[in-house]
Amino acid sequence: MHLYIGSAMCGISGLLGNADSSTALSMASCLSHRGPDGTGVFSEELSNGSIALGHARLSIIDLNGSRQPLESDHGAILIQNGEIYNYKKINSEMRNYPWRTKGDGEVILALHNSANPSVNYVTAPVSGKTQGTIRCTSNYFSPNNPANAHIHWISKLNGVWGFALWDPNKKELILSRDSMGVKPLFRTILSDGTLLFASEIKAFYQHPLFIRKPDINAIYTRLAYEYTVDRTTLFEGVSQVSPGSVETWSLDSQGRAVLTGISKFSNDIVAPESEWNPTTQSQILLDSLSSSIDDRFMSDVPIGVLLSGGLDSSLIAALSHDAALTSGTAVPECWSVAGSEDNPDFLAAELVAQHQDLKLHSSILDDDIFWKNLSNFSWHGEDLDISVLFWEPLFREMSQKVRVGLCGQGADELHAGYSRYKDIIGYSELIDKRLSLTNRELLPSIDTGPGQQWIDDKILLGGNFEDLTSTLQFEMDRGQLSNFQLRLADRHSMAFGLEMRVPFLGESHRQESHKIPINWRISDSNEKMALRKAAQLTNLPEEIINRPKLPAGTATAPNLVNSFLDELTPHATEWAKEYGLLENQLMDQPDMMIGLRLFHSLHMTERDNGHSNIDLMDLFDDVGPWQY
Repeated sequence: MHLYIGSAMCGISGLLGNADSSTALSMASCLSHRGPDGTGVFSEELSNGSIALGHARLSIIDLNGSRQPLESDHGAILIQNGEIYNYKKINSEMRNYPWRTKGDGEVILALHNSANPSVNYVTAPVSGKTQGTIRCTSNYFSPNNPANAHIHWISKLNGVWGFALWDPNKKELILSRDSMGVKPLFRTILSDGTLLFASEIKAFYQHPLFIRKPDINAIYTRLAYEYTVDRTTLFEGVSQVSPGSVETWSLDSQGRAVLTGISKFSNDIVAPESEWNPTTQSQILLDSLSSSIDDRFMSDVPIGVLLSGGLDSSLIAALSHDAALTSGTAVPECWSVAGSEDNPDFLAAELVAQHQDLKLHSSILDDDIFWKNLSNFSWHGEDLDISVLFWEPLFREMSQKVRVGLCGQGADELHAGYSRYKDIIGYSELIDKRLSLTNRELLPSIDTGPGQQWIDDKILLGGNFEDLTSTLQFEMDRGQLSNFQLRLADRHSMAFGLEMRVPFLGESHRQESHKIPINWRISDSNEKMALRKAAQLTNLPEEIINRPKLPAGTATAPNLVNSFLDELTPHATEWAKEYGLLENQLMDQPDMMIGLRLFHSLHMTERDNGHSNIDLMDLFDDVGPWQY
C-alpha cells in the first residue's frame, strides 16, 4: 500500500481494476480547478487487480489538516467532495473513535467503522455478468445486497457529497452521492473492465482506453427536455451515480470491476397537503430555510452570497445577514452581474443590498463576453448551455475574495417558480413536438434499471405531466434539478475553486416544501405564494417579495444573448445538417446547436485545455468527425 498525501475538498477520481497511481494523479490533477490546494493519491495492488484513488483539495474546514486520501485505523481509505454539515454532532457522539483530524470528512470513516468493524474477512473474487454497460452480480439489487449494509450509517450524514471509500478488509469500493445530487459523481467501464469514477468527466480523458463518443439517445432527450434525463450524460457509456444512493463494487477473478450492490438511502416525495395555514406555517417554512443557512455557514474561510435580485437569492441574503449577526460572524458580502446598469435584476440587487446593509460587488458584463468566455464556460460545463454564461464572470469575481458561496437554486423546483408550471399542457406539447422531430425509434435500445443510465423507458411523455404534482416529481427524479440547475452551480463555481451551497435544498426545508398545497405554490397570475408569504416575515422590501420570476440568463443580459444568437443562427442552420438524426431538432433550436457545436469541438475533438487561446469561430469550424 502506498499513500501519498498532498497539501490537500472538491475533486475526486479513481480506478478499480487495472489501476495505477500515476493515472489517478493525472485524473486528480485534471481537476485542480476544483481543488487548487493540493493533490493526493492512494494505490494498492490486489491479488486480482488494483485500486487507485486521487483527490484535489479545496481547503474549507480544518485548513491545515484533513488531507486526503484519508486513512482510518481500520484501514479504510476515503476521498470526498462536499461537506458534512452535522459532523461536529457525529464527532461528539463517537468519543471513543481515534480521530486524526478536525475536519468533516473523517466522520464518514468513523461511521463506516462503527457499522463495519475490522475483522478477518475471507474475500474471494466475485462473479458477475454483463448487463447493459456494466458487470453485475446476480443479487446486486436484491434486498440483501451488500449496499444495503451501508444505508443505516450513510443516512446519518447531513450534507452534500460525492465520496469513494475503499475497504481493504472486504475488498469493497463504496460510491455514494448526496440525496439531491448537489455534488457530482460519474463512472464508466473501460474495455478491459476497469471502473473509472470522478467528479467531472474530463478526468476520464487522462486514461488512454477511454473513448469519447456522443450518446445520441441522451442528446436527443436533452434537446427535448432541456436537461439530460436520469443518469445519462452526453458521453456514451458514462453514467452518474444516482442521487441519494450507495453502490458497492468489487473485482472478479480477471480483475474486472463488478457492481455488487446498489441501494437508495433517500427518496423525496412531492406530497401536497390539502390545507396550509399561512399564520403558523409560513414561520415554520421560513425557520426551515434559516436552519439550512445556519448549517451552511460551516466554514473556516469567508462566505459570500450570490444576489441576483430575485426573491430566492434575496431571501438567502437577508437570512444570511441575520444569521451572521446572531452568531457573531462576519456578515457575508454579495455579488451580482448584469448586461447593463438599468437591468431590472441589477437594480433589484442594489435595492436589497442597500436595504439589508450588505456590501454588494456588482459588475457589468463586457459586450464581447460570449466571444471571450464561452469556450471556457463550455469546457467546464460539459454540456450545451449558452444563455446562462453570466455564471462564469460572476463566479470568477466571487472567487477572488471567498471560497464558499450561498445561492438560491432549488427554490423554483420546490415552490413551482417557473412559468411553464402555469401551463402544463402547453409544456407537455412543446416537449412532445421536440421529441417528434427525431426518430423515436432511437430509444428502444436504451439500458434501463438499477445501475444503468436510464431509470426506465417511460420518457416519451405518457403520464409524466398529468398535473403539477407529477411534473414536479418527474423533474426532481429524472434530472431537471440535479442534471441542470445543480450541475450549473457546481461546475461553474468549482471552475474557480469556489464551492456554492444551496440552502433551499436542506432536508428540513425540502420536507416542509413538499407538503405545500398546489394552490399555495402557483396560480394563473403568481407563483411561489407560500414562499412569498414566508418572506413577508423578513424585512425585505415589498417590491422584492412581490417581484415576478424572470428567466435566468436571458434576463441577466438579454441584449448580449440575443445579439450573439442572431449573429450565429445562420451558421447554426448550416451546422445542423452535419448531425444526422438530430438535424431537425437542432434546426428548431439554434441556441442548442451552437452549444452542441462547441461541445463537439472541445470535448469530442480531444482538444482539452488547448482551447483557451483559440478564436471562438475557429473552434466552431474545427470540430473533427461526429462519430457515434
